[in-house]
Amino acid sequence: MYERNKIYFASDFHLGSFPLERSKEREKIIIRWLDYIKKDAKELLLVGDIFDFWFEYSTVVPKGYIRFLGKLAELSDLGIKITLFKGNHDMWMFGYLKEELHVKIIDDELTLDLDGKTFYIHHGDGLGPGDNKYKLLKKIFRSSLCQWLFARLHPNLGIGIATRWSKHSRLSSNEEEKFLGEDKEWLVQYSKEVLENKHYDYFIYGHRHLPYQFKLSSSSEIVNLGEWINFYTYAVWDGKSLKLEKWS
Repeated sequence: MYERNKIYFASDFHLGSFPLERSKEREKIIIRWLDYIKKDAKELLLVGDIFDFWFEYSTVVPKGYIRFLGKLAELSDLGIKITLFKGNHDMWMFGYLKEELHVKIIDDELTLDLDGKTFYIHHGDGLGPGDNKYKLLKKIFRSSLCQWLFARLHPNLGIGIATRWSKHSRLSSNEEEKFLGEDKEWLVQYSKEVLENKHYDYFIYGHRHLPYQFKLSSSSEIVNLGEWINFYTYAVWDGKSLKLEKWS
């Protein structure tokens, strides 16, 4: 009998991304991972971009993801606490997933105290220096007016536009992700700025598709969760240490 004492973190599944055949295969892999962790997980945090696009109309949600959503429902029914972060691809989550799966939805950052350690968790989009164009777009897309206007589109049109946009995302570029160096990785820079005002033992991010674990100081480190297109990486907290692991 396993003890439920671990907390798992993952991000950037990008379910529904082009081509759909690969997304469906990825969904099966993710479900096998969820089956694996359910034996000892007490909590699961999915740190954004779980879906390549998500928008909840009042009576319609994007089709697909049945096996994945069903597995989350199973974990929730087992008493595993599930937290979903809004990413830049799936920021339009409202009440559906909360009501159906009993998950907690996080708009931006979440800070936690776990076993005497402090955690700062964020999808990672719009943080750090630069990228002012996206930061402006994020404010627009998250505005109630923009959401109201998009909801006026017929789902066939609205979701169709998003699907075409997905074909031109960075997922389809096949560019190799590389660590840019401490002075050029914007999430490293942002974390250091945060540390000037408040200490955190761990910073956990998604968004940056490269998995890495980096020491910010002798008592603080950053973990980027990577993605499930090429790397299949996740992090696990066992009460004593945070480890970045790869699912195979």
